[in-house]
Amino acid sequence: MLGFGRATLGTMEGSVSKTDLDNRHRNKDGEISHKHGNTLVRTLRKIYGMGFAAGYPETEKLSEVLLQLNETSLSQLRRDHETGHLEHKIAKASK
Repeated sequence: MLGFGRATLGTMEGSVSKTDLDNRHRNKDGEISHKHGNTLVRTLRKIYGMGFAAGYPETEKLSEVLLQLNETSLSQLRRDHETGHLEHKIAKASK
């Protein structure tokens, strides 16, 4: 019975961790959209390459495509946002 309790607890902890992680990512995505939503896909492709936001016109704003980005593009944005590099990279690419 003790083993069963641990299995249940482990499952619950796993579920909570996944939920927390999903919520954290949603919050980060909201921050990114709020701070950088007007950034054009064209600018972000200068930073991350032509595969960023593949299938979307370069004239689209980040806020318009953020929710549809593939995991690779989204991971790149999140990483740079979390490390504080995104704003600098966007400013440099916009020149």
